Amino acid sequence: MATGFEHLLRELAPQVLGAMMRRFGDFAAAEDAVQEALLAAALQWPSDGVPDNPRGWLIHVAARRMTDQLRSDFARRQREAFLFLYDVGGEAVEPAAEEAEQDDTLILLFMCCHPALTTSSAIALTLRAIGGLGTGEIASAFLVPEATMAQRISRAKQSIRNSGVPFELPGEDERSARLTAVLHVLYLIFNEGHTSSNGAELHRTELCDEAIRLVRTLHGQLPREAEIAGLLALMLLTHARRDARTDAGGGLVPLAQQDRSRWDHDAIAEGIALISATLPRGAVGPYQLQAAIAAVHDEATSAEDTDWPQIHALYGVLMRLSDNPVIALNRAVATAMVHGPRAGLAELDALAADARLAGHHRLDAVRAHLLERAGEREAAIACYLAAAGRTASEPERNYLATQAARLGESQARPGATPMSIPTPPVRRHR
Repeated sequence: MATGFEHLLRELAPQVLGAMMRRFGDFAAAEDAVQEALLAAALQWPSDGVPDNPRGWLIHVAARRMTDQLRSDFARRQREAFLFLYDVGGEAVEPAAEEAEQDDTLILLFMCCHPALTTSSAIALTLRAIGGLGTGEIASAFLVPEATMAQRISRAKQSIRNSGVPFELPGEDERSARLTAVLHVLYLIFNEGHTSSNGAELHRTELCDEAIRLVRTLHGQLPREAEIAGLLALMLLTHARRDARTDAGGGLVPLAQQDRSRWDHDAIAEGIALISATLPRGAVGPYQLQAAIAAVHDEATSAEDTDWPQIHALYGVLMRLSDNPVIALNRAVATAMVHGPRAGLAELDALAADARLAGHHRLDAVRAHLLERAGEREAAIACYLAAAGRTASEPERNYLATQAARLGESQARPGATPMSIPTPPVRRHR
């Protein structure tokens, strides 16, 4: 897509897909039509200009693509059920004003988290439809092979098609049942935006912004749902650090070295107010606990002032609620900060047997950091390089390779040639 319109098209895509689902009810065909409309916009708008109503333009073009498909496949799709879409001359009618203005994203969100789907398939489908992520990016978020994720998404689309459930918000009871999957997918969209799994940029701000927008909308509709408030707080408190996470050249800056004056203190204040009002309500969920951990980090005036014992205790509670290996990985860091690097390394040894982390670069990256703190430089160099070779994110890879080079130079004898650190290969998603 043309770079100048990419953000607008990404924002409008789920809204247009929602409108197509409302009209036609066929997820796979609607997604194809929307992709064609987005391509048409990317080709036409640079020369013709952005139309006054870009969403209405995209809905109209996508609807024409859908009606063309219906004409060419009359028997299989029973086109007569959709004859109301045509005027006397057989042309697709302009969308009604209220349709062009209506944002069906939340309905689409709950539709993707359909009871006919497993939770993992629902999340994968929603990441594709709402977040605009590619199959490789979703696979990375799930720690599964890309081919496995492609099959999962294909089966999910077929299940949606076969379900026959109307495109509308579910009733209150069913909505509550689907909320866990809805929040999980928004969490994963935000995580991909916060630290992109591949490419030259560390973060994809548009994904973070869209995830925050959707969670804020959910919170406005369901203000008493504590985990929605917790997730919104977590996103605000984490996204507040975005400007300090990279240097002038786009390189990664770890939390301990960030210039905290560059943090968004308005977002921090909003996040802290949200989680402070939510925690006393009763049962505490994983998103509230993660938001509380983020708040402890953000309230510290410097890395040295961070209350690591409190963070470690919060991770202990979180571990009892969530069987997530990445949370366990973060807990190992907190353990090292409180009880020393050897204690953290012992927790990593236990985690190494978890198949969900096998070959994942974050395990090697954390091990490298703790080995360096423990004074084992050669082992740390090997782990930094292993981690660098396993990530498709260029900023992460460059940072990890730089750490290995730094250690190699520091352990060289005075006057000797510094240790040569090979550049790790780039791993790209298929």
